[in-house]
Amino acid sequence: MKLHCFFLMLIGMAVTANVWAYGSSSSTRSCTKPKFSQFMPADKSEVAAQSAFSFVASAATYPESIEVTVKQQAVKINIVKTKAFYQVTGHLPSTLHNTYARISIKAEGPSQCQGSDGWLVKIVD
Repeated sequence: MKLHCFFLMLIGMAVTANVWAYGSSSSTRSCTKPKFSQFMPADKSEVAAQSAFSFVASAATYPESIEVTVKQQAVKINIVKTKAFYQVTGHLPSTLHNTYARISIKAEGPSQCQGSDGWLVKIVD
């Protein structure tokens, strides 16, 4: 009986030792995704064709990785670095008239973390 209890205790100690061996995940780098805000014009607003748009990208954004598309058309953008963020500006494509279009943003941050966002506008003549 005592031998049986001894083996059960030994097995229990072996199992818990394996569990504790994994440790915490604090040694891995965390993912800080780029964040986007201050969308202009406002979401779901009506705008003229070729209107300007702008938004702010967080400091955790690699500026060279920022990509903007409007209705799946790549858009040329200007990026200005400030102390705390990146100010991004551009213009809607000239080919879009009387339609809804999503301004889509993709970018990369530290540790290859991907961030994306966007907003919808109605383009009118």
